[in-house]
Amino acid sequence: MRRKGPTLSPLLAVLVMALVSSTHAQEPLPSAPTPAPPEHRFWDRTNILLFSGVAVFRGLDYASTRNFMARGREEILLPDDVVDNSAGFASLEAAATMTSVGLSYLAHRTHHHKVERWISIVHIGVTAFGDARNYALKSKHH
Repeated sequence: MRRKGPTLSPLLAVLVMALVSSTHAQEPLPSAPTPAPPEHRFWDRTNILLFSGVAVFRGLDYASTRNFMARGREEILLPDDVVDNSAGFASLEAAATMTSVGLSYLAHRTHHHKVERWISIVHIGVTAFGDARNYALKSKHH
């Protein structure tokens, strides 16, 4: 003898309908798309100041390196042929500045505006540290 019990199909149907209706109730209402933050021009005031800072600290790097070499210290990052050539070394410092500007421009064009600014900020910080270190080195007298 088979025992008749309550059938699950009406109960299951009620649960499925309740689940579907609660899911639709939790969906957010469509809203207007969030406007994108306004893009800035590449040569805005902030970038001009940052690029000027990079150029100033690259100039200080040139001066501090020439200064410590005149005091008998050795340049460890660059060959002497580069550092002893004033025009070549100045060109290298200018190229480093332009590379920083170029990388910032690339970040700007690919809509990475925070990275665009941070490239210059980090470049200034690293160069300023090197400049301070160069001036802090004690002179070596032969």
